[in-house]
Amino acid sequence: MKKLLTATTLALGLALGTAPATEAADDLTLQLKWVTQAQFAGYYVALEKGFYEEEGLNVTIKPGGPDIAPAQVIAGGGADVVIDWMPSALASREKGLPLVNIAQPFKRSGMMLTCRADSGIKTPQDFPGHTLGVWFFGNEYPFLAWMSILGIPTDGSPQGVTVLKQGFNVDPILNGQADCVSTMTYNEYWQIIDAGLKPEDLVTFKYEDQGVATLEDGLYVLEDRLKDPAFEDQLVRFVRASMKGWKWAEENPDEAAMIVLEYDETGAQTEQHQKRMMGEIAKLTAGSEGALDPADYERTVKILMAGGSDPVITKKPEGAWTHQITDKALK
Repeated sequence: MKKLLTATTLALGLALGTAPATEAADDLTLQLKWVTQAQFAGYYVALEKGFYEEEGLNVTIKPGGPDIAPAQVIAGGGADVVIDWMPSALASREKGLPLVNIAQPFKRSGMMLTCRADSGIKTPQDFPGHTLGVWFFGNEYPFLAWMSILGIPTDGSPQGVTVLKQGFNVDPILNGQADCVSTMTYNEYWQIIDAGLKPEDLVTFKYEDQGVATLEDGLYVLEDRLKDPAFEDQLVRFVRASMKGWKWAEENPDEAAMIVLEYDETGAQTEQHQKRMMGEIAKLTAGSEGALDPADYERTVKILMAGGSDPVITKKPEGAWTHQITDKALK
């Protein structure tokens, strides 16, 4: 409930004549890629600490969930800005939704495949003949690109792998449905550990270590809206405040985790898990001031186009990212 109250505090103050600002704040809605958790700490810190308010913004943060695809939300007018992984955003763009990356707070990927050691899997070359859990809703693209690069079919054939459409949990590896499951370094891996398996019971394959890391958790808007000077100005202020929130979160991880917990209306998150998550998230945002590194973008595109006859994207995107906002926000 606090989230809703905080997001509208400035507007209420203006209505009562008590706010210090002389003009109404600009409304802006951010759609998260997943539920309220430390993965999005920078935005909640910016909201809680008043960084958005200082920039004249009234920001509403909409949590995501298993049935919420950011691309669909923004296409339907449900958000001004969305957080998405670049593979999903570029796949959407190729299909006709003109998403543009305006900022990239995450420098590194936290994605990995976690396997049971007793499955006999020691290297990626051991994947064929096994069942692998994979997230969908746009999260499948990094995995599919990796398999294409390895030349491993995903059709369930003896020389390929069987893909299990994994829910957003780790149940398949716990109940024997899958030999490996998709995990993030900051979340699901620790759920497996908390469920009773030990690190020595597991073999992990980080996408970063496998050379197939693609960009995650970027900020995206619709291309046409960037032509509006007023909206551009809002985005400049939003990115500036958001990156201020992220750097504060990196420097104060435990406090940032506690702020996230205050905004978790479900009550599903725990202090231990969020503090641990924030510590891992800080490793992924470290080194980014918010501007997309063109080299990281080119690497992501190269990975998504690799793999022969079944690449994630079939041609090099044009206009899929811009420094238009960060050049002004971060100067």
